[in-house]
Amino acid sequence: MPAVDRLLLEEALQDSPQTRSLLSVFEEDAGTLTDYTNQLLQAMQRVYGAQNEMCLATQQLSKQLLAYEKQNFALGKGDEEVISTLHYFSKVVDELNVLHTELAKQLADTMVLPIIQFREKDLTEVSTLKDLFGLASSEHDLSMAKYSRLPKKKENEKVKAEIVKEVAAARRKQHLSSLQYYCALNALQYRKRVAMMEPMLGFAHGQINFFKKGAEMFSQSMDSFLSSVADMVQSIQVELEVEAEKMRASQQELLSLDEAVYTPDFDVAAPQINRNLIQKAGYLNLRNKTGLVSTTWERLYFFTQGGNLMCQPRGAVAGGLIQDLDNCSVMAVDCEDRRYCFQITTPNGKAGIILQAESRKENEEWICAINNISRQIYLTDNPEAVAIKLNQTALQAVTPITSFAKKQESPCPSQNMKSSEMENDKIVPKATVIIPEAEQLIAPGTPIQFDIVLPATEFLDQNRGGRRTNPFGETEDATFPEAEDSLLQQMFIVRFLGSMAVKTDNTTEVIYEAMRQVLAARAIHNIFRMTESHLMVTSQTLRLIDPQTQVTRANFELTSVTQFAAHQENKRLVGFVVRLPESTGGESLSTYVFESNSEGEKICYAINLGKEIIEVQKDPEALAQLMLSIPLTNDGKYVLLNDQPDGNDGSPSENRGAESEA
Repeated sequence: MPAVDRLLLEEALQDSPQTRSLLSVFEEDAGTLTDYTNQLLQAMQRVYGAQNEMCLATQQLSKQLLAYEKQNFALGKGDEEVISTLHYFSKVVDELNVLHTELAKQLADTMVLPIIQFREKDLTEVSTLKDLFGLASSEHDLSMAKYSRLPKKKENEKVKAEIVKEVAAARRKQHLSSLQYYCALNALQYRKRVAMMEPMLGFAHGQINFFKKGAEMFSQSMDSFLSSVADMVQSIQVELEVEAEKMRASQQELLSLDEAVYTPDFDVAAPQINRNLIQKAGYLNLRNKTGLVSTTWERLYFFTQGGNLMCQPRGAVAGGLIQDLDNCSVMAVDCEDRRYCFQITTPNGKAGIILQAESRKENEEWICAINNISRQIYLTDNPEAVAIKLNQTALQAVTPITSFAKKQESPCPSQNMKSSEMENDKIVPKATVIIPEAEQLIAPGTPIQFDIVLPATEFLDQNRGGRRTNPFGETEDATFPEAEDSLLQQMFIVRFLGSMAVKTDNTTEVIYEAMRQVLAARAIHNIFRMTESHLMVTSQTLRLIDPQTQVTRANFELTSVTQFAAHQENKRLVGFVVRLPESTGGESLSTYVFESNSEGEKICYAINLGKEIIEVQKDPEALAQLMLSIPLTNDGKYVLLNDQPDGNDGSPSENRGAESEA
């Protein structure tokens, strides 16, 4: 026998669009089967009616033959042979009438009755279970909508418990109705075969018995054929019983699941969160704007496919693209007093869609999955291993340690002024480098700032329209006079990751430790949004410029930068230490960490060159030698590095990346 398609009972609880799509195929098949069964029943009833008509006709014929004798024919003499012949024929017809009556009764019992029972029992059961499944699904959707509207704060625990209980009951009811519905549809695939062949088997047996008693008209080959058909029906019946037993056992096993399967946010206190996901699927509430201030929430099925977020409504054959996740950012947000909301922001900083998960676990797993996808981990050979490694690194970053692992030193311009002097004096220390402890670099519990707040004075200047800086370092006033006469002007596109106070600036290890703690804190607290700025390196200052308003967000004297370094593994991470005086008379040390569009070594090279220019400006001859050591382009600009220019498509610094103008 060919394999029979069936619905998987294990997918009934998830109720995914794929399962609904497969369910629609079974429902369409059941509808077609119902129409065909009605037509087949009409044809069989016509045959049965014709057989009954044959019984009545033969009975009437027999009576009519006997009535010939009672006719008073005027010329009826000599009809005794006719009468006797008709009497004989009457007996034959009576005997045939008995056979036709038995055949009609057999057709009613073996042909018409099974198809009627199949229609009234099996098809009606499927239709009833379909209605119950629809009602259970509607009740579940209503309860989920009521649960989704639970407020985030100051919520009534009694009301919450009642709604959660209502959701669990509705979900259990839907699960039970779907299991019964799926079992009925699966069994229908077997029963329809029996229902099609069993009536014809009864019809054929009735006809054979009729003709055998009337005259031996059928051969033994037909008997063997019908016997094989009967064996086939019997085998299908056996398969149906085995499959029904399996479905009953599976149904009992699935219904014996823990109550946590039906209760949303069951483990809200300490959910088991998988932060290594590179794929995610499930139902989310999508926020839609219906007017200037009005919004609606729609519960849809979302899933990730590569670097895309897809959405598939119920009944749809395939999903549609909702959001490109490459290089996007995602973060939890408060929205309309709803819990577990998060927002996806496009790479250009434009606010994207807002989604709501049904539990804390789902909310954090969606955020982690989207963050992993935005890093394009899925393009690697082993994305699962890469995701696990990155998350383990983040978790280890916040684990207290007693000492640093010894880092491999690589020649780069990220060195302090003391090391430069040692290099100029050709002093190579042979002693073993002692790496300080983490507590010696950064005090435990030091707060981290994840954004650069615009100073109040610059905010006022911005509102007055004053002091705006374009990407080429030009200003409208004389606030930064070094922009015109600076020997070095280098622009980089960077994203601010965080800053924190440090205890020392004697080693670059303090920058690596700050990078580790900043990245770890962002990963732990799901902070993925970053502020993009233009970092201008001149021979006097480091300036962070807002790319939209051209307002200077922060300004650091180059002489106050005591340490700078790029990450040895992630080449796009760069940081520097700034020493600033305080009002109390002392000095403060702070480390700033950035992510650059280009290699961090470029920024370190530019800072190092600026500090060298400051040192040699006291000696004109040394300054001239330094300028002569930097190659020039055809248009008279100094080339800092041989790499490609910094910036991305459409950025103002696209054609200025690695050049400096004297």
